[in-house]
Amino acid sequence: MDDQEKAPRSARVRAPELTGEGGWLNTGGHQYSLAELRGRIIVLDFWTFCCVNCLHVLDELRELEERHRDTVVVIGVHSPKFVHEADHQAVVDAVERYGVEHPVLDDPRLTTWKQYAVRAWPTLVVIDPEGYVVAQHAGEGHAHAIERLVEELEAEHTAKGTLRRGDGPYVAPEPVATGLRFPGKVLLLPSGNLLVSDTTRHQLVELASDGESVVRRIGSGTRGLADGPADRAEFNEPQGLAALDDGSVVVADTVNHALRRLDLVSGEVTTLAGTGRQWWQGSPTSGPAREVDLSSPWDVALFGGKVWIAMAGVHQLWTYDPADGTVTVAAGTTNEGLVDGPGTEAWFAQPSGLAAAGDRLWVADSETSALRWIGPDGAVRTAVGTGLFDFGHRDGDAEQALFQHPLGVTVLPDGSVAVSDTYNHALRRYDPATGEVTTLATDLREPSDAVVVDGDIVVVESARHRLTRLRLPEEAVRVDGVAHRTRREATEVAPGPLSLDVVFQAPAGQKLDARYGPSTRLLVSSTPPELLRSGEGAGTDLTRTVDLDPEVGEGVLHVSAMAASCDDDPANEYPACHVHQQDWGVPVRLVPAATNRLTLVLAGMP
Repeated sequence: MDDQEKAPRSARVRAPELTGEGGWLNTGGHQYSLAELRGRIIVLDFWTFCCVNCLHVLDELRELEERHRDTVVVIGVHSPKFVHEADHQAVVDAVERYGVEHPVLDDPRLTTWKQYAVRAWPTLVVIDPEGYVVAQHAGEGHAHAIERLVEELEAEHTAKGTLRRGDGPYVAPEPVATGLRFPGKVLLLPSGNLLVSDTTRHQLVELASDGESVVRRIGSGTRGLADGPADRAEFNEPQGLAALDDGSVVVADTVNHALRRLDLVSGEVTTLAGTGRQWWQGSPTSGPAREVDLSSPWDVALFGGKVWIAMAGVHQLWTYDPADGTVTVAAGTTNEGLVDGPGTEAWFAQPSGLAAAGDRLWVADSETSALRWIGPDGAVRTAVGTGLFDFGHRDGDAEQALFQHPLGVTVLPDGSVAVSDTYNHALRRYDPATGEVTTLATDLREPSDAVVVDGDIVVVESARHRLTRLRLPEEAVRVDGVAHRTRREATEVAPGPLSLDVVFQAPAGQKLDARYGPSTRLLVSSTPPELLRSGEGAGTDLTRTVDLDPEVGEGVLHVSAMAASCDDDPANEYPACHVHQQDWGVPVRLVPAATNRLTLVLAGMP
């Protein structure tokens, strides 16, 4: 252990109070203060429900919560990016949708976010039993380090007599009886029935052609990963569905990081791809499908003889080849953003919906609020959308039209494309022939997918827990436009040279892993690109000087950092290693008298 790791936690920073205009969820109506939680170890999870990395952290925290239930209180601080995420009912829905079993503070105006100087989703902050901040971690993959810290805090404060054990403040909400619960995707079966991923109940549901009558359920309803007959198989928040040439269905089993196969005749479920583990940087990206890790596959579509996978968790598209049982990366670099070009150079941001039509594969790229497509040459092109921080509801020419976090895309009979514009509660239409975007329907509660049935379109209204059938109008109705940019305030920095520092300290008991070369990586870019006169690109040093053009005035710095650390125990021949990774999009405004330094925390203590 080096001197830095031996150093005591010297920064005694009193944790700011938890304040959010939306109030508390999962507490039985009680509004908590930090004083009431004194004596417990608190883990604050700053999250927003659009963010797949935040959803990964929710899953990472489940074991920590279970193992330390009498000492640790996890509190989600919901901090919205999109306008829709500031809607309190949407937060209530998301807490149930993703099975959040700890208190959540709804912070629509980012009050607590600002008090804790948070810059990225997700961020975890640890508060000790005496009410002091002792650690902060940006990104995912930190559960191991936090567990080590929790064990240290338990021992330290047990000895001091300041640890208070007992039941936590979580109060489960009353269950609601509905046929479906936050359904995700829908598939029209050859029989005319509809197969729906009943996501929150971890099942697939076959409905009759009326879209309401339940024919059968596939899956036990218990969160898990198990093959077998329909009544015993287990899923974990399944989403996308696609028909295979052999008559079976492939399922994007999202939180299991797997592809599953449903035999429509027998109801038997088997695993096609994935190990059940989440893919991390450095893991294989091709090979036998059952031996390669995946990351939050959100949708699937058959295109060019292969199953294309919207790999939302790593901002890529992968393919599964049914002929030889292999998977490989098809497009995307794992960097988050909107960059067109050859598949090996393109950037995506949580691709969540796929639809194949002729020689095009359409993609709903949710975090960039974009509609994109891939042609026979494998290149990625954008039809509608600008980037990570521009969204809204605006019809018209594709160059200025806007969506808000769409999750689904459906090819219509005339070759145009219906977009499930999820956070606008609307169904939109893009016509490739004219380049026009129009609105087909509004007042749909979080539509996430749709399918054409006998000239109608059946929409998954996820937050209304139902399928809704609409007539396809001959002419869509255009709506007045509303545009938004990210709600986060810009950071004021000086023009010219800016020192960019990403702070990383290996967690206690670990050290940087340099056995196979540099253990850190930093990638910097900007929107617009002209904001950076120099300093863009990739490197291995977590400190860099960039040059900001004063003529640009404002923009967004995109920073992606990665560090690898391994357990520091000479006696352990095979130490466990961990990858820490985070992407930041930092809105900046250039002000002459402002700071010339920007510090971002990847992992470590304040």
